[in-house]
Amino acid sequence: MGCVHGKCCCRYPRSSDGDNREDLGRYAQVQTHILAGRSVESAQVPSHNFRLEYSVLTQRGFYPESPEKENQDSYCIRTQLQGNPNVHFFGVFDGHGQFGTECSVFVRDRLVEILSNDSTLLDDPIKAYNSAFSITNEELHDSDIDDSMSGTTAITALLVGDMLYVANVGDSRAVMAVKEGNRVVAKDLSSDQTPFRKDECERVKSCGARVLSVDQVEGLKDPDIQSWGDEETEGGDPPRLWVQNGMYPGTAFTRSVGDSTAESIGVVAVPEVTTVRLTAHHPFFVVASDGVFEFLSSQTVVDMVNISADPRDASSAIAGESYKLWLDHENRTDDITIIIVHIKALSNSGGGATAKRNGGRTTNTEKETSEIYFTPSASEGYRSVRSELSEVSCCQTVSSSDQSSRVVVSSSLD
Repeated sequence: MGCVHGKCCCRYPRSSDGDNREDLGRYAQVQTHILAGRSVESAQVPSHNFRLEYSVLTQRGFYPESPEKENQDSYCIRTQLQGNPNVHFFGVFDGHGQFGTECSVFVRDRLVEILSNDSTLLDDPIKAYNSAFSITNEELHDSDIDDSMSGTTAITALLVGDMLYVANVGDSRAVMAVKEGNRVVAKDLSSDQTPFRKDECERVKSCGARVLSVDQVEGLKDPDIQSWGDEETEGGDPPRLWVQNGMYPGTAFTRSVGDSTAESIGVVAVPEVTTVRLTAHHPFFVVASDGVFEFLSSQTVVDMVNISADPRDASSAIAGESYKLWLDHENRTDDITIIIVHIKALSNSGGGATAKRNGGRTTNTEKETSEIYFTPSASEGYRSVRSELSEVSCCQTVSSSDQSSRVVVSSSLD
């Protein structure tokens, strides 16, 4: 979801079956064009003797009231960062607002370049990640692009040997597939940063944001009711961020790159970083824009990838199902971008699905272990170990580049 001046401001009625058939026919033509020439690429990871096989699909949404609207999603796949064959980068950037495409492309290009030129990347990837997001955000503000009411979310995955670092700013998503016995289970590698999250909601409120749905702002619902259910039940009219005495910016996320106006009410470009040591129990991961996950669960996406030998077939099926579900609920669809990365021939020791929750409780489902770690942030869930970053006023530009990557909170794979 973007801001009310971007892709999600139109509030279309539910489509009729006739409209769906017409739109799906139009989609079939578009899909044929998009899938033409796509290939499965590969990258070796010689330090741990495995390889990655990946494919990407990006598709413009269907906007009946804006037929010339661009696809504001962009993506970046860069192998062998710094000339190192063991370091690879995957990112999806979901632009929003009038200049969302420009913001998305700018961040796509600059973020990976800054990472590539950071001498600390291999020694401290989390510090490098935080620094890259901060610098990119400032550079976007200083560029010729008007990011006052435009910006982009970013979901990125950096592989360094057998370690995967996922940095999230916004509401796109990365998901890991984990083998548990005879099942392949979806484990989210990111947490959508929206006002539905209590910690993020309280954080932006403390910076002066009003958190209200469009109906509440327009007086159709009681603004004093500060409970919006969850994204699955209330996604059609989600809580948004507004300045105290205005009907803007209306962002449905609490973190992004750009959005300089929203920064004054707590929207920051500080990523939450998840760390995973890959094992033979991790067959693949997915990095995708929120257009995929608006109506599809992480588990459904993992199931669709798991039954397809070719990631191109999986991405086509996921895009098609997402498109259909969008038109079942609205008269438009979002832009869709999905990167599927298969992990091939990894046979290192350690695996399974043992993990530790924030409180330290351990759930054993396999003898071997696989841990997902979250870096500290200004979030309620990480308050027990949060560092000075969380005490900084988020009404100003926040940089966590000086935070140690060694202070982590472990979280369950369940």
